[in-house]
Amino acid sequence: MSDFAVDPAFEGGSVLVADWPLCQVRLQDDARFPWLILIPRVAGAVELEDLTAADRGRLMEEVVRAGDRVRAVGEAVGRPVDKLNVAALGNVTAQLHVHVVGRRRDDGLWPDPVWGRDSARPYDAATRAAMVARLTA
Repeated sequence: MSDFAVDPAFEGGSVLVADWPLCQVRLQDDARFPWLILIPRVAGAVELEDLTAADRGRLMEEVVRAGDRVRAVGEAVGRPVDKLNVAALGNVTAQLHVHVVGRRRDDGLWPDPVWGRDSARPYDAATRAAMVARLTA
């Protein structure tokens, strides 16, 4: 993990929330959805097969943990999550990362995927700070 660096593409659209045992956890800066990105801190990782078997297991546990946090944030703001979307796409940014997105049946894009659809609505500074605080509580 010593040579790990986050692809600069993540810096513009997300904010650092925490470092978990394997992944850097980032909040996607899109107020339409509670959305976390998990980036394994493994230099050069592009595909799941680039992780050891142990790290693949850790990643799955962190995905489940992220899902719990996304659901908790949805509840806290009065918008409970109906479904979690979990994906490791990598079409825009090759660095291995996993999206954990809280979806609601009334979210405006339902039932379509969130990727490549409409423009993100960034959080205002106060709401972004509150979201990070909720996610790290």
